[in-house]
Amino acid sequence: MENLMITCISKPPVIIPTKHDNLSEFSQPQTKLSFTYIKNTKNPKITDNHVKYLARSGRLAEAVAALDSIALSGSQVRPNTFISLLQACIDFGSLDLGRKLHARIHLVKESDPFVETKLVSMYAKCGSFADARKVFDEMSQKNLYTWSAMIGAYSRVSRWKEVVELFFLMMEDGVLPDEFLFPRILQACANCGDVRTGRLLHSLVIRLGMVCYTRVSNSVLAVYAKCGKLRSARRFFDYMSERDRVTWNSMLLAYCQKGENDEAYKLFNGMWGEGIEPCIVSWNILINSYNQLGRCDVALGLMKEMESSRVSPDVFTWTSMISGLAQNGRRWQALFLFKEMLLAGIKPNGVTITSAVSACASLKVLKLGLEIHSIALRMGITDNVLVGNSLIDMYAKCGELEAARQVFDMIEEKDVYTWNSMIAGYCQAGYCGKAYELFIKMQESDVKPNVITWNTMISGYIQNGDEDRAMDLFQRIEQDGKIRRNTASWNALIAGYVQLGAIDKAFGVFRQMQSCSISPNSVTILSILPGCANLIATKKVKEIHGCILRRDLEFVISISNSLIDTYAKSGNILYSRNIFDGMSTRDIISWNSIIGGYVLHGCFDAALDLFDQMRKLGIKPNRGTFLSIILARGIAKMVDEGKQIFSSISDNYEIIPAIEHYSAMIDLYGRSGRLGEAMEFIEDMPIEPDSSVWTSLLTASRIHKDIALAVLAGERLLDLEPGNIVVNQLMYQIYSLCGKLDDSSKVRKLEKESTLRRSLGHSWIEVRNTVHAFVTGDQSKPSSNLLHSWVQNITREVNIDDHHGGFFIEEEEKEEIGGIHSEKLAIAFALISSPSSPQSIRIVKNIRMCRNCHLTAKYVSLRFGCEIYLSDTKFFHHFKNGRCSCGDYW
Repeated sequence: MENLMITCISKPPVIIPTKHDNLSEFSQPQTKLSFTYIKNTKNPKITDNHVKYLARSGRLAEAVAALDSIALSGSQVRPNTFISLLQACIDFGSLDLGRKLHARIHLVKESDPFVETKLVSMYAKCGSFADARKVFDEMSQKNLYTWSAMIGAYSRVSRWKEVVELFFLMMEDGVLPDEFLFPRILQACANCGDVRTGRLLHSLVIRLGMVCYTRVSNSVLAVYAKCGKLRSARRFFDYMSERDRVTWNSMLLAYCQKGENDEAYKLFNGMWGEGIEPCIVSWNILINSYNQLGRCDVALGLMKEMESSRVSPDVFTWTSMISGLAQNGRRWQALFLFKEMLLAGIKPNGVTITSAVSACASLKVLKLGLEIHSIALRMGITDNVLVGNSLIDMYAKCGELEAARQVFDMIEEKDVYTWNSMIAGYCQAGYCGKAYELFIKMQESDVKPNVITWNTMISGYIQNGDEDRAMDLFQRIEQDGKIRRNTASWNALIAGYVQLGAIDKAFGVFRQMQSCSISPNSVTILSILPGCANLIATKKVKEIHGCILRRDLEFVISISNSLIDTYAKSGNILYSRNIFDGMSTRDIISWNSIIGGYVLHGCFDAALDLFDQMRKLGIKPNRGTFLSIILARGIAKMVDEGKQIFSSISDNYEIIPAIEHYSAMIDLYGRSGRLGEAMEFIEDMPIEPDSSVWTSLLTASRIHKDIALAVLAGERLLDLEPGNIVVNQLMYQIYSLCGKLDDSSKVRKLEKESTLRRSLGHSWIEVRNTVHAFVTGDQSKPSSNLLHSWVQNITREVNIDDHHGGFFIEEEEKEEIGGIHSEKLAIAFALISSPSSPQSIRIVKNIRMCRNCHLTAKYVSLRFGCEIYLSDTKFFHHFKNGRCSCGDYW
């Protein structure tokens, strides 16, 4: 797909005319008004017809001079003549000469409301609303045409509220709208959402007997349709005696705006029954609406049906489809359709280009982005701010910040999105200094930073590790920026702290946010939940869950999915299952989250059962599903079934297995002790094994005491990660076991690394809402003597030596050398500090726990009737009744 080529027939650049090119020769700035001096020797009389002739010819300056001559002779002009002159000013857009005519209105023979009406129209159409309204307000008499002129003027510039206000003033003046003015006023009601006035106008239309005018009826229907009063719109539609395409299209739009596309489609088919063939607008309404609902396949089907009906898709049709596909994650398809559009000879507009460039930005395909940029250049629309903004975003996301800055500098009329896109580009690339420089320039420009700008800067600083600058901006936003912080401002800090691993600070901001009456939204929840996915954050997860329930966010599928995953990782798989079972709608992530949760807890039977349910429901598994199922088969020691699943990934589902699937297969073989097959599998891999594959093999070798394979796996790991302290330590132990501790420089280096930088075990446990940290061998705590004594007593009860077998390959030093391991101290603290044995103990450890500690935890769970959850860097252990969920394989 990356070779997709977008071609465009090269066209000559469009020469955009300057403003002066559209002016007549009589209204160009350099042309001075000449008031012709007319010799009066023979006292020639200038007639109205001559003035009209000059007006029609566009010789306005001469016409004004002729008026002055008429004034000198003491004569006047007829109203129609003056109206012709004002119309000429409208036609040539000459406000200056229009004002000169206004100054000579006294030359009209008698006061005429039509002249004043035309004067109002001239000012409005020439762009001076203040003058138009002044003349209008000063008129002693206003007829229907006067009101129509003023209402028409406001309508043309979409000042809908003023149109409605004028309607009420008009009624007070005793003037009623006609069949031409009603549609304008009704249009104003529809566009400003004033359904109340619309209903009043509807009753007036009925009383005046104007329902028979299709144009008026369509306007009434449009009010109900645009204001979302679907039932009223349908009732009115059904009673209409005459319906044209505009009528049907209004009703189609009403259903589509309410998201009732299927009803709209039924109505669409009903058009044919009444002998009205849908036009391009009808098709586009449906196609656009289905795209907005994310039902792009239906929209594509409609487009094909449209072409078979001999209605050619226009630029709006293509743009709607391209934009719909891009916004619904089908970006490659959007780009293919863009190519088809060009081949069909349809010239894209700014929105089309923007959608295509945005698709390139999301896919980070610079080559295609450059091609589309060149098309925009040939079309001469790169100065379009929407196109420019999308190009900045695309170049920034593709890491081409210089190109993004060039586009930014070329945009003359920058809007706030232009600035924000460039600032975000710098922040995402880690150039917060450059982003801040631009931020300062923006404050000095005509476009002031908005809340998105401030949030971008806050997010940029904290994600790049500068939490102090981020907090400074967060505190200054309201004082210096005069902008109220929104939910996204708080979310930026929360997400940043979670990314930095500062979950307590993130939670502090989360609580402060609620105390400031700022309601957390789905983004807040999805930002903070991953930070609670560990065994010592169980209460935090429950607190967030409570917030979710209070805010009615439990029905957001992404939040439910995140809760399933977080509860599983914090040791509450039953909570995960309850949430999953309570979901009315599930996606593939929902299934993967619960299946992965069961695999994490070692519950392979539940995971495999869910996988069977999933397949029966016709839900297609993805890469994540297959990874969990291979691991589940491994836990169950179902090697043949696991091999079958692995083969089906590519054979049945046409998915290329990733490196994590190969690593899971080594785990599958390793758990069943089939190390020879594991090695053969690695040798036959079509991709180069990475450290995860060799780590899986090393684990298998360690568990099954195969020193030869342990050496091989360890040396491969050493080659891939020479600076990894843990690998160095393990290799030194392996060489020790196999008698390879000779005087070679390699071994001496390993010995030095192992001695100088030994892994020191740290464990964390939460007791009575406080997190306590323990370090291996640490005796500085006040209760150290008591804890050590307790551990020594338990150790005497457990027969440790029988389980070592002399094969010691661990990440942590033996307790005889380094002191009691941290997880034992944590377990002791949990049991001693509680008046009765706790039901569950939750511990997080920074390195892989050793066999000795693993056996001790199993014994304690049986001896004290408690459950111990311990997550180390390699596995999630659930100890209960003397057994562990890992099956003694970690």
